[in-house]
Amino acid sequence: MSQTSERGQPGATRSSPAPVTATTPAGAPAAGAPATGAPAAGAALAHGVEHVTDAAGKILRDLVGEQRRRAVAFDPACADLWQDLDAVTGGKLLRPRLVAAAYLGLGGTDLVAAAHVAAAHELLHTAMVVHDDVLDHDEVRRGHPNVAGRTRARLTADGVPRAAVDQQAGAAALLAGDAALAQAFGLLATGAVPPARLGELVRLLADGVATTVSGELLDVRGALAVPSDVDAVLVAELKTAVYSFRVPLESGAVLADAPGVARAVLAGVGTALGVAYQLVDDELGTIGDPALTGKSVLSDLREGKRTELLRVAWQRADPRQAALLDTHVGRADLDDSGAHAVVDVLHDTGAVEDVRALARRSADIARTLATHLPEPLATYLAGVVDDLAGRAR
Repeated sequence: MSQTSERGQPGATRSSPAPVTATTPAGAPAAGAPATGAPAAGAALAHGVEHVTDAAGKILRDLVGEQRRRAVAFDPACADLWQDLDAVTGGKLLRPRLVAAAYLGLGGTDLVAAAHVAAAHELLHTAMVVHDDVLDHDEVRRGHPNVAGRTRARLTADGVPRAAVDQQAGAAALLAGDAALAQAFGLLATGAVPPARLGELVRLLADGVATTVSGELLDVRGALAVPSDVDAVLVAELKTAVYSFRVPLESGAVLADAPGVARAVLAGVGTALGVAYQLVDDELGTIGDPALTGKSVLSDLREGKRTELLRVAWQRADPRQAALLDTHVGRADLDDSGAHAVVDVLHDTGAVEDVRALARRSADIARTLATHLPEPLATYLAGVVDDLAGRAR
C-alpha cells in the first residue's frame, strides 16, 4: 500500500498477477475522435466525479460518527477507537474518484448508489493502511499519528507503563482495521445499491481483500530473502494495484451494468496504473523530497523494504557497492550520511533510471488501454495516469 499521499485531484484538470500488456480485449469499444462538445462533456464528468466523491466523504463522516455514538455506550475506549479511525480516514479520496469516474463515464446516473460504493472503497483503503502500519510497526502516517500512535499518546499521558502501551497500541490498530473492513462491506448492504449488482460488488471487494492479503504476505516474507530475489513488481500489483485501482474501476463498471469488455479494459488500466503508482511511490519513499511526500527517506531504508529499486541495485552492484548496501540497508539507526551513500549506489547502478523507465512503461500501458473506453472517460483516466505517474520527485 502507498506510504505517501496522493497529490492533487486526479483527472480533474483534464477534460491477475501476470504482467499487463498493452492489448485490447476483443470487441472493446474503439477510441474515436472527440465528439463535438467534448470539453463540456469532460467538464460534466469531472463535476459529477467531485459530486459523488463529496457525497462519499459525507457518508464516511456520518458512519464514523454513528459508530462512535454507539460505541460510547459500551465504553469510552471503544469510542476512542472510532475517533482515531476518523482521524486517519480521508485524504485525497482517490478510490472514490475512480469508482465515480468509471460509473458516470459508462452511463451510470444513480449518484446515491455510486456514493455508497465509493465510500465502501475508501473505508476499505482505511482498513488496509491501518493494518499495513501494524505490519510495518509504524505509528505515523502522512506526518501525523495513526491509530496506534494516537493510542500510545493517550495511554502514555495516563501513565500506563511502556510495555503495556506497546501491546495496547498494536491491539487497538489491529481492531480498528477490522472494524473499518467490516463496515466497508456494511456500506454495500445499506439498500442504496441495486440488489442485482450487490452480489458482484461484494465479491469484487472480497477478492480485492484476499489479493491484498497475498501481497502483504509476500511483502512480509520478502524480509527473509535477499532483495535481488524478491519480485517487487508482483508485490506491487497484488498489494496495491488490485484493491486501490483495479477493483474501484471495475466496481464502477459493474454498478453501471457496463459490458464485460469495458470492465476488462478498466481492469487492465487499473492494474497497469497501480503498478506505475507503486513504483513511483517507492522511489519517492527512498529519494523523494520529504516536504512533498510527508515521509522521511530514512524509514524504507531502515526497514530494508524490498523495492524494485533495491532489487535492481543489488543485482547490478559490484563488490564494493554490495558491501555498502549490506552495511546500511535495514539498519534501524541509519542516518542521513548512510542513506545518501545508498542513494548514490541506486543512481550509479542505473537502478533509479531503470525503475523510472518501468514506471513510464506501465503508465503508457494504462494510457493506451484507456483510449479504448468511451469519451470523456478515456480522457479523464489519461489525466489520472498523468497526475499519479508524474508525481514530483
